[in-house]
Amino acid sequence: MLKRLLSLLIFVGCGMLTSAQELNCKVTIMRDKITGAGVDPQVFTSMQRAIADFMNTRRWTTDEFTATERIECNIFINLINNNVGGDPNGFSGTFSIQASRPVFNASYTSTLVNFVDKDFAFKYSQFNPLNFDDNRVNGIDAMTSNLTAVLAYYAYIMLAMDYDSYAPSGGTSLLKRAQNIVNNAPDSKGISGWKAVENNRNRYWLVDQMLNQRFQDVRNYWYTMHREGLDSMAMKPNESRGRILTGIKKLYTVNRDNPSSIFMQFLFNAKSDEIIHLLELTPKSERQQYITLLAALDVANTAKYSALK
Repeated sequence: MLKRLLSLLIFVGCGMLTSAQELNCKVTIMRDKITGAGVDPQVFTSMQRAIADFMNTRRWTTDEFTATERIECNIFINLINNNVGGDPNGFSGTFSIQASRPVFNASYTSTLVNFVDKDFAFKYSQFNPLNFDDNRVNGIDAMTSNLTAVLAYYAYIMLAMDYDSYAPSGGTSLLKRAQNIVNNAPDSKGISGWKAVENNRNRYWLVDQMLNQRFQDVRNYWYTMHREGLDSMAMKPNESRGRILTGIKKLYTVNRDNPSSIFMQFLFNAKSDEIIHLLELTPKSERQQYITLLAALDVANTAKYSALK
């Protein structure tokens, strides 16, 4: 695949390569709010290890990755409630995911995903393996399957964002796998985040917008920002920065026609700090046009953009 070949040429060189899985995922379970005489701390150690193994040992694509190509990611699960639904193995909390990719000819990485999912409830049994089947997402027990469904969904989202950053719409097939999970998601009392009717900022709407033609310019911008912008910054800094900042105008048009979209929020959660840094490198006389657009696009960070005037 072009993306894999390109990445090999850029980041690996011509040495001997070792095949590896796609993700290098570190998992942290935070359980400060889970208390009680019946709580076994070993459950959380086992849960953390099981989730890390699930993310890192499963083959998510048919492409060959080398050890240096693996996508660096972090999962933070903050458990808030246990005994959910009266089940001692039932938990709920928040699911935070971060992922990054290297930038060509630079010593830093660029954030691809930085997102918090608050619709997270599941069942975990310490001695049962985590199983997932794309053809049977809902499994036998809905709450048990919801854990692996959420994990797999975000694995595909992370991979899609990575692939899109190397080739225009390169992650489409992975987004369709994520959408398949949404369409066949576990369904029972206590499970949320998969249905359009629940709210307009959940897993359903995120992948729906990513695949919707109305948001194609957002995905095109994602490619431009990374391959034609960040990866070229070392050799052509002014031209590369100009490509990234000019593309903000297209984002503004998409947002005007599709206000308050989760996809736009998803993008700026990952990229606001990087864009602010690029603006800092831009002459003040040229900043205002972008600051005005960004304040409308990324309301949460309006103060940060305004400080650059």
